[in-house]
Amino acid sequence: MQRSTDRILTTHTGSLPRPAKVVEQLLAGRRSGPALDAAVDEAVAGVIAKQKAAGIDIINDGEQGRTDYTVHVIDRLTGFEGQTDVPRGHGEPEFPELAELLKQFASPFQHRPACSGPIAWKDWAAAETDIARAKAAMSKAGVAEAFMTSPSPGQIARYLKNAYYKTVEEYLFTLADVMAREYRAIVEAGFILQLDCPDLAMSYALYPGIGMGDYRKIIALNVEALNQSVKDLPADRMRMHVCWGSTLGPHHGDVPLKDIVDIILTAKPAAVSFPGANPRHGHEWKLWQDVKLPAGKAIIPGVIDSTSNFVEHPELVADRIVQYANAVGRENVIAGVDCGFGTFAGRVQVDSKIVWMKLASLADGARLATQRLW
Repeated sequence: MQRSTDRILTTHTGSLPRPAKVVEQLLAGRRSGPALDAAVDEAVAGVIAKQKAAGIDIINDGEQGRTDYTVHVIDRLTGFEGQTDVPRGHGEPEFPELAELLKQFASPFQHRPACSGPIAWKDWAAAETDIARAKAAMSKAGVAEAFMTSPSPGQIARYLKNAYYKTVEEYLFTLADVMAREYRAIVEAGFILQLDCPDLAMSYALYPGIGMGDYRKIIALNVEALNQSVKDLPADRMRMHVCWGSTLGPHHGDVPLKDIVDIILTAKPAAVSFPGANPRHGHEWKLWQDVKLPAGKAIIPGVIDSTSNFVEHPELVADRIVQYANAVGRENVIAGVDCGFGTFAGRVQVDSKIVWMKLASLADGARLATQRLW
């Protein structure tokens, strides 16, 4: 994994806007076939070129062929034929006016079946195709370092409820053992593996009124399962993303980072990505003045927001980067984005053209921060 040894490096969280051709294929229910393959091939090449043009250092395939960052596993694994969970959309029961305003941003993909049988691989070829496509496109574009995302065991368990295994532990650790194959294949293909772990922060909303002690036990188990799944992989070939969701809601009930950061840092991946630009969590850079970063760890704070159509000024981006660098050391910071810009196919919160303007501003801000820090 590259580190910011002589300048501040930049990256993002994973998902990027998908072209209409890809979205149309996915909305039509196509998960494979020549038309989808051709559209995704073109889309991956396109987002790689745009990331490079924006000045982003550590890039990916933009998750172009997936409906979202988790639910694609139901097409690849056995066991997910249970009752579909109630659609979530952007519903905020406490704020009916806001819920009405945000209906237009609801994901068109709401099929989240429960686990109703034993989990195993049924379509390993689909994972291999994803990896091979991204690897070929990166090689053709001459990309120095690329990452590839995959959902953590805890995130899959949060998204797709258990209705088969006797205990939460059995479900989690079965997922860990099965998904380990994909994690290993991503690393062996030469990518940095990004484990998407929003479960570590977002699961708090699943347990209204839960005490912090009990919640910490839940996410500690999720981290234990994650570590089990990657036990044979080198830490410096992995990073993880933790967040409170990409919704436009008030986020007033988010669990504070200070209450969970020590558990997050026990995960094996060498870098952790998290939101640091949005109004609810923008102040939390201060906690890194007191948190001792474990040896070999790096942080990837979001220094631009992924839900706003404001294009952050490079000076503001630089200010945010410098705050983190002064807290943990410049070599331990890679500048990132709060969350994905294309978390769900067909849902557009930020104008696609503005996405690339924001990423260019991220790169410009990193250059300004480098001038201040070196």
